[in-house]
Amino acid sequence: MDHGAMRRGGPPRSSIPAKRSAADAQEEAWVANEDRFVLKQAKKKAIIRARAGRADPIDLLAVTLRALDATRDGYDSDDDDGELPAVDPEGVFEGLDDIQLDELDKGIDTYLTLEHSRSNRDFWNTMKVVCKDRRRAAPGKLQTARGMSSVTPEIDRLLAPKTHEQLEALEKQVKAKLRSNDDIDVDYWESLLKSLSIYKAKARLRQVSKSVLGARLESLRQQQEQDALALRNKVRESLKSSSLAAPAEQAPLTSSPAALDPEPLLRLNPEDKTLLSLEEEDFKQKLLGYIPARHGTKISNTEVALSSEPKRDDTSRITSALYDREAARGFNDNEEAFNAEEDVSTGRPKWAETYRPRKPRYFNRVQMGYEWNKYNQTHYDHENLPPKVVQGYKFNIFYPDLVDTTKAPTFRIERENGRKRGESFAPAGAEDTCLIRFIAGPPYEDIAFRIVDKEWDYSAKRERGFRSSFDKGILQLHFQFKKIYYRK
Repeated sequence: MDHGAMRRGGPPRSSIPAKRSAADAQEEAWVANEDRFVLKQAKKKAIIRARAGRADPIDLLAVTLRALDATRDGYDSDDDDGELPAVDPEGVFEGLDDIQLDELDKGIDTYLTLEHSRSNRDFWNTMKVVCKDRRRAAPGKLQTARGMSSVTPEIDRLLAPKTHEQLEALEKQVKAKLRSNDDIDVDYWESLLKSLSIYKAKARLRQVSKSVLGARLESLRQQQEQDALALRNKVRESLKSSSLAAPAEQAPLTSSPAALDPEPLLRLNPEDKTLLSLEEEDFKQKLLGYIPARHGTKISNTEVALSSEPKRDDTSRITSALYDREAARGFNDNEEAFNAEEDVSTGRPKWAETYRPRKPRYFNRVQMGYEWNKYNQTHYDHENLPPKVVQGYKFNIFYPDLVDTTKAPTFRIERENGRKRGESFAPAGAEDTCLIRFIAGPPYEDIAFRIVDKEWDYSAKRERGFRSSFDKGILQLHFQFKKIYYRK
Protein backbone atom coordinates (compact mmCIF):
# COMPACT_ATOMS: atom_id res chain seq x y z
CA MET A 1 0.00 0.00 0.00
CA ASP A 2 1.20 3.49 -0.86
CA HIS A 3 1.19 5.23 2.54
CA GLY A 4 2.24 8.50 0.90
CA ALA A 5 -0.90 8.41 -1.16
CA MET A 6 -2.96 7.69 1.92
CA ARG A 7 -1.44 10.64 3.71
CA ARG A 8 -2.26 12.89 0.75
CA GLY A 9 -5.83 11.71 0.93
CA GLY A 10 -5.75 9.99 -2.47
CA PRO A 11 -6.80 6.41 -3.22
CA PRO A 12 -4.15 3.71 -3.45
CA ARG A 13 -2.67 3.17 -6.89
CA SER A 14 -3.70 0.03 -8.78
CA SER A 15 -1.67 -1.86 -11.35
CA ILE A 16 -4.78 -3.47 -12.94
CA PRO A 17 -5.55 -0.65 -15.46
CA ALA A 18 -1.92 -0.57 -16.53
CA LYS A 19 -1.90 -4.34 -17.05
CA ARG A 20 -5.21 -4.21 -18.95
CA SER A 21 -3.94 -1.37 -21.15
CA ALA A 22 -0.80 -3.31 -21.98
CA ALA A 23 -2.86 -6.42 -22.77
CA ASP A 24 -5.19 -4.43 -25.03
CA ALA A 25 -2.25 -2.90 -26.86
CA GLN A 26 -0.69 -6.33 -27.30
CA GLU A 27 -3.96 -7.73 -28.64
CA GLU A 28 -4.36 -4.80 -31.06
CA ALA A 29 -0.82 -5.31 -32.30
CA TRP A 30 -1.50 -9.02 -32.80
CA VAL A 31 -4.71 -8.30 -34.77
CA ALA A 32 -2.91 -5.68 -36.88
CA ASN A 33 -0.12 -8.14 -37.68
CA GLU A 34 -2.68 -10.77 -38.63
CA ASP A 35 -4.49 -8.30 -40.91
CA ARG A 36 -1.20 -7.39 -42.58
CA PHE A 37 -0.43 -11.06 -43.16
CA VAL A 38 -3.88 -11.80 -44.62
CA LEU A 39 -3.67 -8.69 -46.83
CA LYS A 40 -0.20 -9.68 -48.00
CA GLN A 41 -1.43 -13.17 -48.92
CA ALA A 42 -4.48 -11.78 -50.73
CA LYS A 43 -2.28 -9.52 -52.86
CA LYS A 44 0.13 -12.37 -53.53
CA LYS A 45 -2.68 -14.68 -54.69
CA ALA A 46 -4.07 -11.94 -56.94
CA ILE A 47 -0.66 -11.58 -58.60
CA ILE A 48 -0.36 -15.35 -59.11
CA ARG A 49 -3.82 -15.61 -60.67
CA ALA A 50 -3.17 -12.57 -62.88
CA ARG A 51 0.06 -14.10 -64.19
CA ALA A 52 -1.71 -17.37 -64.91
CA GLY A 53 -4.55 -15.62 -66.75
CA ARG A 54 -7.11 -16.70 -64.13
CA ALA A 55 -7.67 -13.31 -62.54
CA ASP A 56 -11.09 -12.39 -61.21
CA PRO A 57 -12.24 -8.74 -61.42
CA ILE A 58 -11.15 -8.15 -57.80
CA ASP A 59 -7.68 -9.50 -58.68
CA LEU A 60 -7.39 -7.08 -61.61
CA LEU A 61 -8.22 -4.16 -59.31
CA ALA A 62 -5.62 -5.37 -56.80
CA VAL A 63 -3.03 -5.56 -59.59
CA THR A 64 -4.02 -2.04 -60.66
CA LEU A 65 -3.47 -0.71 -57.13
CA ARG A 66 -0.07 -2.43 -57.03
CA ALA A 67 1.34 0.17 -59.43
CA LEU A 68 0.35 2.96 -57.02
CA ASP A 69 0.79 1.21 -53.67
CA ALA A 70 3.17 3.23 -51.52
CA THR A 71 3.16 0.46 -48.88
CA ARG A 72 4.76 -2.18 -51.11
CA ASP A 73 7.54 -4.00 -49.31
CA GLY A 74 9.50 -7.19 -49.53
CA TYR A 75 6.46 -9.37 -50.10
CA ASP A 76 6.70 -8.77 -53.83
CA SER A 77 10.17 -7.37 -54.35
CA ASP A 78 11.10 -10.37 -56.49
CA ASP A 79 8.08 -9.97 -58.75
CA ASP A 80 8.33 -8.36 -62.16
CA ASP A 81 5.56 -5.90 -62.97
CA GLY A 82 6.28 -6.37 -66.66
CA GLU A 83 4.72 -9.84 -66.46
CA LEU A 84 1.49 -8.46 -65.01
CA PRO A 85 -1.38 -7.21 -67.18
CA ALA A 86 -1.81 -3.46 -67.63
CA VAL A 87 -5.46 -2.91 -66.80
CA ASP A 88 -7.80 0.04 -67.19
CA PRO A 89 -9.70 -0.12 -63.85
CA GLU A 90 -12.88 1.26 -65.41
CA GLY A 91 -12.80 -1.54 -67.97
CA VAL A 92 -12.86 -4.13 -65.17
CA PHE A 93 -16.52 -3.30 -64.48
CA GLU A 94 -17.58 -3.63 -68.13
CA GLY A 95 -19.72 -6.64 -69.01
CA LEU A 96 -20.23 -7.87 -65.43
CA ASP A 97 -23.68 -9.17 -64.53
CA ASP A 98 -25.40 -8.57 -61.19
CA ILE A 99 -23.97 -11.73 -59.58
CA GLN A 100 -20.41 -10.85 -60.62
CA LEU A 101 -20.86 -7.28 -59.40
CA ASP A 102 -22.10 -8.62 -56.06
CA GLU A 103 -18.99 -10.83 -55.73
CA LEU A 104 -16.77 -7.90 -56.68
CA ASP A 105 -18.49 -5.72 -54.08
CA LYS A 106 -17.76 -8.31 -51.37
CA GLY A 107 -14.12 -8.51 -52.46
CA ILE A 108 -13.81 -4.73 -52.22
CA ASP A 109 -15.27 -4.87 -48.69
CA THR A 110 -12.62 -7.44 -47.75
CA TYR A 111 -9.79 -5.18 -48.88
CA LEU A 112 -11.38 -2.22 -47.09
CA THR A 113 -11.42 -4.27 -43.87
CA LEU A 114 -7.76 -5.25 -44.18
CA GLU A 115 -6.22 -2.05 -45.57
CA HIS A 116 -4.85 0.59 -43.23
CA SER A 117 -3.10 2.80 -45.78
CA ARG A 118 -5.14 5.94 -46.35
CA SER A 119 -4.35 6.15 -50.08
CA ASN A 120 -5.19 2.48 -50.59
CA ARG A 121 -8.46 2.85 -48.69
CA ASP A 122 -9.32 5.86 -50.89
CA PHE A 123 -8.76 3.65 -53.93
CA TRP A 124 -11.04 0.89 -52.63
CA ASN A 125 -13.70 3.39 -51.52
CA THR A 126 -13.70 4.77 -55.07
CA MET A 127 -14.10 1.25 -56.47
CA LYS A 128 -16.95 0.71 -54.00
CA VAL A 129 -18.86 3.74 -55.27
CA VAL A 130 -18.34 2.75 -58.93
CA CYS A 131 -19.41 -0.84 -58.22
CA LYS A 132 -22.53 0.35 -56.41
CA ASP A 133 -23.41 2.58 -59.36
CA ARG A 134 -22.89 -0.30 -61.80
CA ARG A 135 -25.10 -2.57 -59.71
CA ARG A 136 -27.82 0.06 -59.73
CA ALA A 137 -27.51 0.32 -63.53
CA ALA A 138 -27.40 -3.45 -64.11
CA PRO A 139 -30.02 -4.92 -66.50
CA GLY A 140 -33.37 -5.27 -64.77
CA LYS A 141 -32.63 -2.60 -62.15
CA LEU A 142 -33.74 0.42 -64.17
CA GLN A 143 -37.28 -0.49 -65.18
CA THR A 144 -38.97 2.81 -64.61
CA ALA A 145 -42.47 3.95 -65.48
CA ARG A 146 -43.41 4.71 -69.07
CA GLY A 147 -40.25 3.02 -70.40
CA MET A 148 -38.02 5.93 -69.41
CA SER A 149 -34.40 5.72 -68.29
CA SER A 150 -33.49 7.09 -64.87
CA VAL A 151 -30.50 8.91 -66.34
CA THR A 152 -30.85 12.67 -66.17
CA PRO A 153 -29.11 14.10 -69.23
CA GLU A 154 -28.89 17.61 -67.76
CA ILE A 155 -26.90 16.35 -64.77
CA ASP A 156 -24.76 14.13 -66.97
CA ARG A 157 -23.87 17.01 -69.29
CA LEU A 158 -23.06 19.18 -66.27
CA LEU A 159 -20.89 16.73 -64.32
CA ALA A 160 -19.30 14.36 -66.83
CA PRO A 161 -16.60 16.74 -68.20
CA LYS A 162 -15.49 18.08 -64.80
CA THR A 163 -12.32 17.08 -62.95
CA HIS A 164 -12.28 15.67 -59.43
CA GLU A 165 -11.25 19.05 -57.99
CA GLN A 166 -14.03 20.87 -59.85
CA LEU A 167 -16.58 18.33 -58.62
CA GLU A 168 -15.44 18.80 -55.01
CA ALA A 169 -15.83 22.56 -55.35
CA LEU A 170 -19.28 22.10 -56.87
CA GLU A 171 -20.23 19.74 -54.03
CA LYS A 172 -19.47 22.47 -51.48
CA GLN A 173 -21.63 24.93 -53.44
CA VAL A 174 -24.54 22.48 -53.62
CA LYS A 175 -24.38 21.77 -49.88
CA ALA A 176 -24.33 25.50 -49.18
CA LYS A 177 -27.33 25.92 -51.49
CA LEU A 178 -29.29 23.26 -49.61
CA ARG A 179 -28.43 24.82 -46.24
CA SER A 180 -29.59 28.25 -47.38
CA ASN A 181 -33.11 29.58 -46.98
CA ASP A 182 -33.48 30.33 -50.68
CA ASP A 183 -36.58 29.22 -52.58
CA ILE A 184 -35.04 26.34 -54.57
CA ASP A 185 -36.05 23.06 -56.16
CA VAL A 186 -34.90 20.82 -53.30
CA ASP A 187 -35.45 17.57 -55.24
CA TYR A 188 -33.18 18.75 -58.06
CA TRP A 189 -30.36 19.89 -55.77
CA GLU A 190 -30.54 16.72 -53.67
CA SER A 191 -30.44 14.64 -56.84
CA LEU A 192 -27.43 16.65 -58.01
CA LEU A 193 -25.68 16.12 -54.66
CA LYS A 194 -26.34 12.38 -54.81
CA SER A 195 -24.98 12.19 -58.36
CA LEU A 196 -21.85 14.11 -57.39
CA SER A 197 -20.47 11.21 -55.35
CA ILE A 198 -20.74 8.93 -58.39
CA TYR A 199 -19.13 11.40 -60.77
CA LYS A 200 -16.38 12.15 -58.23
CA ALA A 201 -15.62 8.43 -58.15
CA LYS A 202 -15.55 8.30 -61.96
CA ALA A 203 -13.23 11.31 -62.10
CA ARG A 204 -11.00 9.69 -59.48
CA LEU A 205 -11.05 6.53 -61.58
CA ARG A 206 -9.76 8.49 -64.57
CA GLN A 207 -6.95 9.86 -62.39
CA VAL A 208 -6.09 6.35 -61.25
CA SER A 209 -6.02 5.12 -64.86
CA LYS A 210 -3.67 7.94 -65.80
CA SER A 211 -1.43 7.29 -62.79
CA VAL A 212 -1.32 3.55 -63.46
CA LEU A 213 -0.37 4.18 -67.07
CA GLY A 214 2.34 6.64 -66.03
CA ALA A 215 3.73 4.21 -63.46
CA ARG A 216 3.75 1.36 -65.97
CA LEU A 217 5.48 3.47 -68.63
CA GLU A 218 8.08 4.61 -66.08
CA SER A 219 8.64 0.99 -65.06
CA LEU A 220 9.12 0.00 -68.70
CA ARG A 221 11.55 2.88 -69.21
CA GLN A 222 13.63 1.84 -66.20
CA GLN A 223 13.60 -1.78 -67.32
CA GLN A 224 14.82 -0.75 -70.77
CA GLU A 225 17.63 1.27 -69.20
CA GLN A 226 18.67 -1.68 -67.06
CA ASP A 227 18.59 -4.05 -70.05
CA ALA A 228 20.65 -1.62 -72.12
CA LEU A 229 23.20 -1.23 -69.31
CA ALA A 230 23.46 -5.00 -68.83
CA LEU A 231 23.92 -5.51 -72.58
CA ARG A 232 26.60 -2.83 -72.72
CA ASN A 233 28.53 -4.45 -69.87
CA LYS A 234 28.18 -7.84 -71.52
CA VAL A 235 29.57 -6.50 -74.81
CA ARG A 236 32.47 -4.86 -72.98
CA GLU A 237 33.33 -8.10 -71.18
CA SER A 238 33.09 -10.00 -74.45
CA LEU A 239 35.42 -7.58 -76.24
CA LYS A 240 37.86 -7.63 -73.33
CA SER A 241 38.03 -11.43 -73.21
CA SER A 242 38.41 -11.71 -77.00
CA SER A 243 41.29 -9.22 -77.03
CA LEU A 244 43.11 -11.12 -74.26
CA ALA A 245 42.66 -14.44 -76.04
CA ALA A 246 44.00 -13.15 -79.39
CA PRO A 247 47.62 -14.13 -80.31
CA ALA A 248 50.19 -11.45 -79.65
CA GLU A 249 51.49 -11.59 -83.20
CA GLN A 250 48.04 -11.03 -84.69
CA ALA A 251 47.65 -7.53 -86.05
CA PRO A 252 44.68 -5.50 -84.83
CA LEU A 253 41.62 -5.67 -87.03
CA THR A 254 41.38 -2.36 -88.81
CA SER A 255 40.00 -3.47 -92.15
CA SER A 256 36.36 -2.72 -91.33
CA PRO A 257 36.01 0.25 -88.96
CA ALA A 258 32.40 0.64 -90.09
CA ALA A 259 31.51 -2.51 -88.13
CA LEU A 260 31.69 -0.55 -84.90
CA ASP A 261 30.08 2.55 -86.33
CA PRO A 262 26.71 3.19 -84.59
CA GLU A 263 25.35 5.12 -87.56
CA PRO A 264 24.04 2.05 -89.48
CA LEU A 265 22.04 1.05 -86.41
CA LEU A 266 20.10 4.30 -86.64
CA ARG A 267 18.79 3.43 -90.09
CA LEU A 268 15.58 1.41 -90.50
CA ASN A 269 15.76 -1.92 -92.26
CA PRO A 270 13.48 -2.20 -95.33
CA GLU A 271 11.23 -4.74 -93.58
CA ASP A 272 10.89 -2.48 -90.53
CA LYS A 273 9.54 0.35 -92.66
CA THR A 274 6.38 -1.67 -93.30
CA LEU A 275 5.55 -1.92 -89.59
CA LEU A 276 2.70 0.09 -88.08
CA SER A 277 3.84 3.43 -86.67
CA LEU A 278 2.07 4.70 -83.54
CA GLU A 279 2.05 8.14 -82.02
CA GLU A 280 2.72 8.36 -78.30
CA GLU A 281 -0.93 9.14 -77.44
CA ASP A 282 -2.19 6.21 -79.54
CA PHE A 283 0.26 3.89 -77.79
CA LYS A 284 -0.91 5.13 -74.38
CA GLN A 285 -4.56 4.58 -75.29
CA LYS A 286 -3.84 1.05 -76.51
CA LEU A 287 -1.94 0.26 -73.32
CA LEU A 288 -4.55 1.88 -71.08
CA GLY A 289 -7.47 -0.05 -72.52
CA TYR A 290 -5.76 -3.43 -72.46
CA ILE A 291 -7.38 -6.18 -70.38
CA PRO A 292 -5.68 -9.54 -70.84
CA ALA A 293 -7.42 -12.66 -72.10
CA ARG A 294 -7.30 -15.77 -69.97
CA HIS A 295 -4.21 -17.91 -70.59
CA GLY A 296 -4.28 -21.66 -70.81
CA THR A 297 -7.45 -21.87 -72.91
CA LYS A 298 -7.46 -23.77 -76.16
CA ILE A 299 -7.75 -21.57 -79.23
CA SER A 300 -9.18 -22.91 -82.46
CA ASN A 301 -7.40 -22.62 -85.78
CA THR A 302 -10.01 -20.12 -86.92
CA GLU A 303 -9.28 -17.88 -83.94
CA VAL A 304 -5.56 -18.08 -84.69
CA ALA A 305 -6.25 -17.01 -88.26
CA LEU A 306 -8.35 -14.12 -87.01
CA SER A 307 -5.72 -13.01 -84.49
CA SER A 308 -3.71 -11.40 -87.28
CA GLU A 309 -6.64 -9.14 -88.11
CA PRO A 310 -7.31 -5.90 -86.20
CA LYS A 311 -9.54 -6.68 -83.21
CA ARG A 312 -12.33 -4.21 -82.61
CA ASP A 313 -15.09 -4.31 -80.05
CA ASP A 314 -17.86 -1.88 -79.21
CA THR A 315 -15.24 0.63 -78.02
CA SER A 316 -13.25 0.57 -81.26
CA ARG A 317 -12.14 3.79 -82.85
CA ILE A 318 -14.75 3.54 -85.63
CA THR A 319 -17.58 2.92 -83.15
CA SER A 320 -16.37 5.74 -80.92
CA ALA A 321 -16.31 8.11 -83.88
CA LEU A 322 -19.89 7.18 -84.83
CA TYR A 323 -20.99 7.57 -81.21
CA ASP A 324 -19.26 10.94 -80.77
CA ARG A 325 -20.76 12.25 -84.00
CA GLU A 326 -24.27 11.27 -82.90
CA ALA A 327 -23.72 12.65 -79.38
CA ALA A 328 -22.54 15.95 -80.87
CA ARG A 329 -26.04 16.46 -82.28
CA GLY A 330 -27.19 16.97 -78.71
CA PHE A 331 -30.81 16.92 -77.58
CA ASN A 332 -33.87 18.86 -78.64
CA ASP A 333 -35.97 20.55 -75.97
CA ASN A 334 -38.32 17.57 -75.76
CA GLU A 335 -35.63 14.84 -75.78
CA GLU A 336 -33.74 12.92 -73.11
CA ALA A 337 -31.14 10.16 -73.18
CA PHE A 338 -32.64 6.67 -73.30
CA ASN A 339 -30.51 3.82 -71.96
CA ALA A 340 -33.10 1.39 -70.55
CA GLU A 341 -31.41 -1.70 -71.99
CA GLU A 342 -33.00 -5.06 -71.17
CA ASP A 343 -31.19 -8.35 -70.70
CA VAL A 344 -32.31 -10.88 -73.31
CA SER A 345 -31.18 -14.49 -73.62
CA THR A 346 -30.22 -15.55 -77.11
CA GLY A 347 -28.02 -18.57 -76.44
CA ARG A 348 -24.59 -19.02 -77.91
CA PRO A 349 -24.74 -18.29 -81.65
CA LYS A 350 -23.32 -20.80 -84.12
CA TRP A 351 -20.79 -18.26 -85.40
CA ALA A 352 -19.31 -17.74 -81.90
CA GLU A 353 -16.49 -20.16 -82.74
CA THR A 354 -15.44 -17.94 -85.63
CA TYR A 355 -16.19 -14.43 -84.34
CA ARG A 356 -16.07 -12.97 -80.87
CA PRO A 357 -19.65 -11.99 -79.86
CA ARG A 358 -20.15 -8.40 -78.70
CA LYS A 359 -22.97 -6.01 -77.89
CA PRO A 360 -23.36 -3.06 -80.28
CA ARG A 361 -22.98 0.45 -78.96
CA TYR A 362 -25.89 2.89 -79.22
CA PHE A 363 -27.01 6.46 -78.66
CA ASN A 364 -30.77 6.63 -78.14
CA ARG A 365 -33.20 9.41 -77.32
CA VAL A 366 -36.71 9.40 -75.88
CA GLN A 367 -39.12 12.15 -76.88
CA MET A 368 -41.29 13.57 -74.09
CA GLY A 369 -44.30 15.84 -74.23
CA TYR A 370 -47.72 16.72 -72.84
CA GLU A 371 -50.92 14.89 -73.66
CA TRP A 372 -54.03 17.06 -73.54
CA ASN A 373 -56.69 14.42 -72.97
CA LYS A 374 -59.99 15.22 -71.30
CA TYR A 375 -58.67 14.56 -67.83
CA ASN A 376 -55.62 16.79 -68.32
CA GLN A 377 -57.74 19.52 -69.93
CA THR A 378 -59.93 19.49 -66.83
CA HIS A 379 -57.21 19.41 -64.19
CA TYR A 380 -54.30 21.23 -65.87
CA ASP A 381 -53.58 24.30 -67.97
CA HIS A 382 -50.53 25.94 -69.58
CA GLU A 383 -49.59 27.51 -66.25
CA ASN A 384 -49.96 24.22 -64.37
CA LEU A 385 -48.73 21.58 -66.82
CA PRO A 386 -49.52 17.85 -66.60
CA PRO A 387 -46.76 15.22 -66.26
CA LYS A 388 -44.83 14.52 -69.43
CA VAL A 389 -45.39 11.25 -71.25
CA VAL A 390 -43.36 9.34 -73.83
CA GLN A 391 -44.25 10.43 -77.38
CA GLY A 392 -41.57 8.63 -79.38
CA TYR A 393 -38.06 7.21 -79.61
CA LYS A 394 -34.93 7.69 -81.71
CA PHE A 395 -32.75 4.58 -81.84
CA ASN A 396 -29.22 4.80 -83.29
CA ILE A 397 -27.43 1.42 -83.10
CA PHE A 398 -23.85 1.17 -84.39
CA TYR A 399 -22.75 -1.89 -86.41
CA PRO A 400 -19.48 -0.78 -88.10
CA ASP A 401 -17.94 -4.29 -88.08
CA LEU A 402 -20.91 -6.22 -89.48
CA VAL A 403 -19.51 -9.15 -91.46
CA ASP A 404 -22.33 -9.49 -94.02
CA THR A 405 -23.14 -5.92 -95.02
CA THR A 406 -25.67 -7.12 -97.62
CA LYS A 407 -28.12 -8.02 -94.84
CA ALA A 408 -29.29 -5.02 -92.85
CA PRO A 409 -30.01 -5.43 -89.13
CA THR A 410 -33.68 -5.82 -88.25
CA PHE A 411 -35.93 -5.34 -85.22
CA ARG A 412 -39.04 -6.94 -83.79
CA ILE A 413 -41.56 -6.22 -81.04
CA GLU A 414 -41.94 -8.77 -78.23
CA ARG A 415 -44.92 -8.69 -75.85
CA GLU A 416 -44.97 -10.73 -72.65
CA ASN A 417 -47.66 -12.98 -71.16
CA GLY A 418 -49.34 -13.69 -74.49
CA ARG A 419 -50.53 -10.11 -74.94
CA LYS A 420 -51.29 -9.22 -78.55
CA ARG A 421 -51.09 -5.96 -80.42
CA GLY A 422 -53.84 -3.58 -79.35
CA GLU A 423 -54.57 -5.42 -76.11
CA SER A 424 -53.93 -3.79 -72.76
CA PHE A 425 -53.10 -5.56 -69.50
CA ALA A 426 -51.93 -2.42 -67.68
CA PRO A 427 -53.89 -1.11 -64.68
CA ALA A 428 -55.75 2.18 -64.87
CA GLY A 429 -53.43 5.16 -65.19
CA ALA A 430 -50.50 3.03 -66.38
CA GLU A 431 -49.20 2.18 -69.84
CA ASP A 432 -48.35 -1.16 -71.41
CA THR A 433 -44.73 -1.72 -72.30
CA CYS A 434 -43.01 -4.14 -74.65
CA LEU A 435 -39.52 -5.07 -75.76
CA ILE A 436 -38.01 -3.90 -79.02
CA ARG A 437 -35.21 -6.29 -80.00
CA PHE A 438 -32.54 -5.36 -82.57
CA ILE A 439 -31.04 -8.29 -84.46
CA ALA A 440 -27.92 -8.30 -86.64
CA GLY A 441 -25.48 -10.88 -87.92
CA PRO A 442 -22.01 -11.71 -86.65
CA PRO A 443 -20.19 -10.48 -84.66
CA TYR A 444 -23.07 -8.69 -82.89
CA GLU A 445 -25.41 -10.09 -80.26
CA ASP A 446 -29.06 -9.06 -79.95
CA ILE A 447 -29.83 -5.96 -77.92
CA ALA A 448 -33.25 -4.97 -76.54
CA PHE A 449 -34.95 -2.00 -74.86
CA ARG A 450 -38.23 -1.64 -73.01
CA ILE A 451 -40.53 0.92 -74.61
CA VAL A 452 -44.11 2.12 -74.31
CA ASP A 453 -46.43 -0.05 -76.42
CA LYS A 454 -48.51 2.37 -78.50
CA GLU A 455 -49.42 2.61 -82.17
CA TRP A 456 -46.63 4.08 -84.29
CA ASP A 457 -47.04 6.97 -86.71
CA TYR A 458 -45.36 5.93 -89.97
CA SER A 459 -45.67 9.36 -91.55
CA ALA A 460 -42.43 10.60 -93.12
CA LYS A 461 -43.43 14.23 -92.69
CA ARG A 462 -40.77 16.35 -91.10
CA GLU A 463 -42.71 17.03 -87.91
CA ARG A 464 -43.40 13.30 -87.44
CA GLY A 465 -40.03 12.14 -88.75
CA PHE A 466 -40.41 8.37 -89.14
CA ARG A 467 -37.12 6.83 -90.28
CA SER A 468 -35.97 3.24 -90.65
CA SER A 469 -32.62 2.90 -92.43
CA PHE A 470 -29.21 1.24 -92.30
CA ASP A 471 -26.36 3.23 -93.80
CA LYS A 472 -22.61 3.45 -93.11
CA GLY A 473 -22.84 1.03 -90.21
CA ILE A 474 -25.67 2.86 -88.39
CA LEU A 475 -29.17 1.44 -87.92
CA GLN A 476 -31.58 4.32 -87.38
CA LEU A 477 -35.14 3.78 -86.21
CA HIS A 478 -36.95 7.02 -85.38
CA PHE A 479 -40.68 7.03 -84.71
CA GLN A 480 -43.39 8.85 -82.80
CA PHE A 481 -46.69 7.54 -81.52
CA LYS A 482 -49.92 8.50 -83.21
CA LYS A 483 -51.44 11.59 -81.71
CA ILE A 484 -54.95 11.44 -80.34
CA TYR A 485 -56.79 14.72 -80.81
CA TYR A 486 -59.39 15.80 -78.28
CA ARG A 487 -62.16 18.30 -78.78
CA LYS A 488 -62.18 21.20 -76.40
